Amino acid sequence: MLVALVALAGVFVALYLTLYKLGYIGTLACSIGSCETVQTSKWATFLGFPVGAWGAGYYVFVLTLAIAGLGGRFADSRGLSQLLVGVTSFGLLFSLWLTYLELFVIHAICQWCVISAILATILFVLSWLDLREVSALLEESTVSDAAETLREGAYGAGIRNTSEVALRAVRDEE
Repeated sequence: MLVALVALAGVFVALYLTLYKLGYIGTLACSIGSCETVQTSKWATFLGFPVGAWGAGYYVFVLTLAIAGLGGRFADSRGLSQLLVGVTSFGLLFSLWLTYLELFVIHAICQWCVISAILATILFVLSWLDLREVSALLEESTVSDAAETLREGAYGAGIRNTSEVALRAVRDEE
């Protein structure tokens, strides 16, 4: 749910920058930095589209994945968590590249771009933590299933711990 909330905030930031770049907003509200310098640079367009539009698409995609993972069959899906980590790691790397351009090529900072980079970082961290949690839950579930299988099988009747399993297995082999 937190990933969805952060992604939604990112959608609004990216749409704001896109609307400015497309001329629907006259001036950017920028109390810190030089947002207009960044947004009017040649680096504010990527493959013919405003970078903000790419960001909006990214945030909408992450939002969609996060909402999909909230319920149903994807609630504890390792595959969805891995996809989310992959997508957010790409977003983080792209944000780092754009931040590099701001600092060392354009020589101007856009506060909205910095906010977007922070949101991309938060999304990556949250997605990574979610993957760790889902993996731990699945491992715990696998261990519980294996223990149940051992209890039901030839070695599992009345066994209290794994050392008893090993002892019975060795005795049966001799």
